[in-house]
Amino acid sequence: MTLIFLAELVATTQCGIASYYGKGDGFAGQITASGEVMSPSKMTTAHKRLPMGTRVRVTNRRSKRSVVVRVNDRGPYSGGRILDLSYGAFTRISSPSSGVIPVCYTIL
Repeated sequence: MTLIFLAELVATTQCGIASYYGKGDGFAGQITASGEVMSPSKMTTAHKRLPMGTRVRVTNRRSKRSVVVRVNDRGPYSGGRILDLSYGAFTRISSPSSGVIPVCYTIL
């Protein structure tokens, strides 16, 4: 597992599926893994292994729209997803009706 994590940090770009949370799911106002209060309007994301505070540029592979977010939580833990964006970050790059979207992220 350590080798996978190190390879992930070295590889500056990863691609996969992203979802969102914080709107209508009970997570807004809850404490994140970083100790912050989850705010749907903040430009944040959950990631399984990247260090807290890491900034990444997330690009919707369909629309080519991007947003810069900061890792402040852990997850996602379903569906093979690589990021769980805050609702606010997700809506900057896609309609929430999409639910999940193909993305690439680059560590900044």
